[in-house]
Amino acid sequence: MNYEKEMRLLHLTQQVYSSLISVSNKLQTAGDKYCTPFTSRQYMTVLAILHLPEEETTIVNIANKLGSTKQNITQLVSSLEKKGSVAIGPSKKDKRAVNVCVTELGMQTMLSCAGKISVDLMADLFADFDEKELELLWRLQKKLYAFDGVAMDGLEENVKVPFSLSEQEIQTALERFSQRRNNPMPYQTSPIE
Repeated sequence: MNYEKEMRLLHLTQQVYSSLISVSNKLQTAGDKYCTPFTSRQYMTVLAILHLPEEETTIVNIANKLGSTKQNITQLVSSLEKKGSVAIGPSKKDKRAVNVCVTELGMQTMLSCAGKISVDLMADLFADFDEKELELLWRLQKKLYAFDGVAMDGLEENVKVPFSLSEQEIQTALERFSQRRNNPMPYQTSPIE
């Protein structure tokens, strides 16, 4: 065994792990500034609900979608329910479970946050990354997520959000995204409207 090499690998894994925790916290804090009145975790919880089939929006399924614990999701759903953004009802499939559905207010809030998150935050966070770096980062994150044999069930498709954006609105959003990515400003504490 090459002890020097193993010591170097141990050191690197420790640095990667601690960096991931720090980056996660920093991303969450940054995201919170773009999501008002949601926190970034609340936004992601609603997004996860919208990616699940209506009859499968249980706390456990939401937790699995986000790679979180049932306890964390229960707290997030409770805070969203207090805001009137979600409603909780009995599951038709499992008498021991509840289903969570997004309310009209929750959908309106989600849609108002979506542009700030999906355009402004993404442009600001990833301005220094080119396409190949983003693809590599995504691939490596999915690989790391699957360390326990469970593949990431991402939020790439099948979302139930009634987008009614015109072609012009989509083009305007893409122009704003491109402008922010190509002319990055020092980190902003609030998104540009």
